[in-house]
Amino acid sequence: MLHYCDKNVTAKLAESTWYALFLAGAMLVAATAARAEPSPCASNLRAESSSATDPSTAGAAAQTRASQTQMAAAPGATDRGPADRQPPPDTVRTVSTVLAGVPAILRIPPTIQKPPIVLWHGLGPPSSEAELMKDLSLDDVPAVKIYLGLPLFGARAPVAGTDSLAQRQAQDYATRIFAPIVVGAANELPAVLNEMRKSGCLRAGEKIGLFGFSAGGTAALIALMDNKAPISVAVTVNAPSGLRSAVGALERATKQPYAWSDASLRLAERSDATLHATQIAATAAGQPRALLLFQGADDNMISPADTVSLDRSLRPVYQHSHDPHRLQLTVAPGVSHDWADPKTVGQVRSAVADWFNRYL
Repeated sequence: MLHYCDKNVTAKLAESTWYALFLAGAMLVAATAARAEPSPCASNLRAESSSATDPSTAGAAAQTRASQTQMAAAPGATDRGPADRQPPPDTVRTVSTVLAGVPAILRIPPTIQKPPIVLWHGLGPPSSEAELMKDLSLDDVPAVKIYLGLPLFGARAPVAGTDSLAQRQAQDYATRIFAPIVVGAANELPAVLNEMRKSGCLRAGEKIGLFGFSAGGTAALIALMDNKAPISVAVTVNAPSGLRSAVGALERATKQPYAWSDASLRLAERSDATLHATQIAATAAGQPRALLLFQGADDNMISPADTVSLDRSLRPVYQHSHDPHRLQLTVAPGVSHDWADPKTVGQVRSAVADWFNRYL
């Protein structure tokens, strides 16, 4: 065995090692500083309305919706729209806009240190982007939050009496509700992110965080499966694992059996997250996506057993990557499908914020 060691070579190696460490640290500091600079995101968006909120009073009860904000111009001053007025530097700003045809509310913190987070609401409360922002502001996560409206909801809801959601559900839940709303939301995501890049809300090569509740959570799982959007961290809350799980919830709610067809069976297989564990984890350079599956133990709509089954199918992929901690299943006692209940909303907020702060 050779033990010869040149002192000059050793010194040079030590110097190069310290230099590499110094350079890596400097790059990290520079990246953090660049991310903490004021974002051009809000100024580049076509805002329908805008508001500013002091983050110290930005609790659920104190959050101001953008549509409610009206500011009078000083006498003799040029009257500019709310979107043009610059809020104080220590405030959270909300902007209502449209991204690639999708209604959206952006919540922009005074300091941005992490990539954006896209959030989808559910079919039931919170069932709009405004309601979800009210219940889950995530102001303790220093990232731009983009709350998206699901297809056929809010501004895109069908006209009552002609093509209502109730009529669609009576016709066929799978092809008339699940496909256009849940799969449709996932299909819209790449175009939304492209608009965010154009507006400066998403940097080139940056990966987003993704959140979804209930049907929005299933949309998030499908987006992970499709792998058409750059996602590094995701959280689902009380989410069906696919069409079969959603139909189970429908049958429990209506107490009526669902009539499966060839088309709905194909959609069930395509959307079943338990069958697409590798795509969901999307291991890159040996590191899978960080995924939190949060499920209320008292959820009588979505069976906790479905979420446990999804975790069981994903677990081997994460163990093989030697990063099992990047997958977490939380079955929370006392939490029902309506997680925004005052008794449990704090627990959900804390779990979601902690996950994004840890991995985004």
